[in-house]
Amino acid sequence: YVFLVMFALFRIITAVFLKDTMELAARDAKLVIQQKTRQKEEFAQHMLEFFQLADTSGDGFITLDELQEVLFHNPKIKSWLGMLELSVDDTEELFSILDNGDGQVSCEAFTKGALHLKGAARSQDVMAIKQTGMTLLNEMKALRASLKGLDHLVRDSEIETTI
Repeated sequence: YVFLVMFALFRIITAVFLKDTMELAARDAKLVIQQKTRQKEEFAQHMLEFFQLADTSGDGFITLDELQEVLFHNPKIKSWLGMLELSVDDTEELFSILDNGDGQVSCEAFTKGALHLKGAARSQDVMAIKQTGMTLLNEMKALRASLKGLDHLVRDSEIETTI
């Protein structure tokens, strides 16, 4: 009888301990999510401050020249961006990634782009690049086939005109 009571008490204590552990783990997950959200907001705020510093013309856009100037003349900013896990070694490449083709980057595009460029590549990013590459490859193959068909038509018409 004593053995059964001790065994039951041991199981109850284990269950209570396990319940408390699971509640703590759930709170930790919420805390991690809150911390990540706060870090993302802080990063966006830092990028906004950098953008305002880089936008020397005050038009709400930065150009490649403005970006190069602020990075060249202020090494502290370059190291600060490095601490934020943004590589700025190749300014032209960074700008071309953020630019939509018009030669200037808006504040919103800069902040969103910097958030995506921060840190190492994620598998989702790699898969998106792979998919884009495959799409381009298929389009190039179709274009090559079309050009071969046109080449044959041109050669056939040249043969007919020489006869």
